[in-house]
Amino acid sequence: MLDRDGFRPNVGIILLNQKNQVFWGKRIRTHSWQFPQGGIDRGETPEQAMFRELHEEVGLMPNHVRVVARTRDWLRYEVPDRYIRRDARGHYKGQKQIWFLLQLLGQDWDLNLRATDHPEFDAWRWNDYWVPLDVVVEFKRGVYEMALTELARYIPRSEQQRNRYLRSGMRPRDGQDPSQPAPRTAQPLRTHGLLQNPGMELPPGASFDPDPQNEANNR
Repeated sequence: MLDRDGFRPNVGIILLNQKNQVFWGKRIRTHSWQFPQGGIDRGETPEQAMFRELHEEVGLMPNHVRVVARTRDWLRYEVPDRYIRRDARGHYKGQKQIWFLLQLLGQDWDLNLRATDHPEFDAWRWNDYWVPLDVVVEFKRGVYEMALTELARYIPRSEQQRNRYLRSGMRPRDGQDPSQPAPRTAQPLRTHGLLQNPGMELPPGASFDPDPQNEANNR
């Protein structure tokens, strides 16, 4: 389902844990990491689509989360031709998205990347709020920055972590906050003492779901 400009209606999900870190998923059998997202089916509201995608991609139900906020308007990005199926080129242009900020009420073990027969991710981790901007694929970066910036003001405050970003409402740049720890170096993932996929490195703290059954279509 495309609009008249060639954009597919879509939802994006920024899921926070109790430390105000965000869920970050690795697309199945790729080196690409992203937030959960997915298309809005005909007849669905954005919120209905968000809850469906939340279950399909990370295995969570509505009772596992609290909806904190959503973006007011559609945010759009264009997809480069090399990522578009040949039969869709010429009429498909990209995605227009409503973004939701969710607070996880459940536990890490409630997350399930294989809740359906067509998993989207095969690994996940928690990241500091702004880290995804530095590692997301280039053509999505502008939308990610707009969504993260608009929703940052709604991040719940906690005693464990006072979110410094809310003071300025903008993403901290290099050198702005010297009190922030340096990024950790990614290490090869080990499961039960054995190196998995030795040619691939995952960030520290990542969880790997080996041998998924089906590769999902690129979204």
